[in-house]
Amino acid sequence: MSDSLVIIPTYNEKENIEAIVKAVYSLPKEFHILVIEDGSPDGTADIVKRLQKEYEGKLHMVERKGKLGLGTAYLAGFKWGIDKKYDYIFEMDADFSHPPEKLLALYEACANGADLAIGSRYKSGVNVVNWAMSRVLMSYFASVYVRFITGMKIMDTTAGFKCYKRTTLETIPLDRIKLKGYAFQIEMKFTTWKYGFTIEEVPIIFTDRQAGASKMSGGIFNEAVWGVIKMKVSSWFRKYDRAA
Repeated sequence: MSDSLVIIPTYNEKENIEAIVKAVYSLPKEFHILVIEDGSPDGTADIVKRLQKEYEGKLHMVERKGKLGLGTAYLAGFKWGIDKKYDYIFEMDADFSHPPEKLLALYEACANGADLAIGSRYKSGVNVVNWAMSRVLMSYFASVYVRFITGMKIMDTTAGFKCYKRTTLETIPLDRIKLKGYAFQIEMKFTTWKYGFTIEEVPIIFTDRQAGASKMSGGIFNEAVWGVIKMKVSSWFRKYDRAA
């Protein structure tokens, strides 16, 4: 039994899912994988089911009936991982934008004291490959904006490559997380920070997907802009007590 669970949400990832699963299982540490599959019409689920025969007991899948949003996928995965008593629970994309080998560095960060480890594109400069400059600037200044509104010192506030200790996720009231798109990543970091947990950023090189279609849209950024303000205001009226 591994102590670590990697959650990978999928929607139309047939070009990537087998390769990312095999890349994770090639690492010198044993990880288990939970795929949260949102009813991909391209047959992603069928590929995972075939791989489950090869990686029995290590590769798991939760199938959902439609595209329900990134945040709800991770929340479902967190609850699954907590229930199964994994000590370390990771978020990772299926498209190789998050380098699988860096799972080891995130694990080490949490094993050595961090409550949340973030695979950070901006901890040591701007480490992004294959993005247009306009997208790099939008992403970078989104983090500047989030730091200004929230007061967090995190350089990559929108990062989606992370490792949580189970005890961190058990403390956060997951049913109170409201943002469902990519702004979900901001809200989870903000809530972790408000609870006083230790957060460490681990530098990574982020490489944009080579196969499959991006899931980004304008609505994602609108949610982030207004959602962050609402999140900050709401925080004035709630307590963040780990003992509660």
